[in-house]
Amino acid sequence: MARIASCMALGLAGLLLSACQKGPPWKPPTPIVESTPSAPSLAPRTAAIDNIDDYKLLVAEQIVLANPGALFSGKLPPMLPAIVVVNISVNLHGELVRVEVQRSRDGAASKVALAAVKQGGQFPKPLHLLRRGHKTLDFSETFLFGDAYHFKLRTLAGPQ
Repeated sequence: MARIASCMALGLAGLLLSACQKGPPWKPPTPIVESTPSAPSLAPRTAAIDNIDDYKLLVAEQIVLANPGALFSGKLPPMLPAIVVVNISVNLHGELVRVEVQRSRDGAASKVALAAVKQGGQFPKPLHLLRRGHKTLDFSETFLFGDAYHFKLRTLAGPQ
């Protein structure tokens, strides 16, 4: 019995000592490199569109490519000067049918967001994403504004 207690004590001591050992030093995660407004790192993709999220990603990339001078680079401030949510309707051929502001408190930011979507031009064809009997694919995009009415699109911004 004493031998079992002695072995248990040694095992417990070893466990406690191993818990106190230092491991490799903690390294922060690699930061995401932001693209600069003058040279967006995005290129149009021709990947298959399987769902609405894939389609929104392609549309967001196209809007960004069409508006390189209006992009906000770097991390967005904790208190955004403006947030604009726009509703977008695209027909079977990828043509912009309608774009309207759903939510905004800044008229100038709303104008920038509407112009940016219109500048995006012909969007990818949504094809099988249209609901039966519907003539348009309707979705929303959120514009996150930083300084001087430069924006990031929520679909592409990632966690901040």
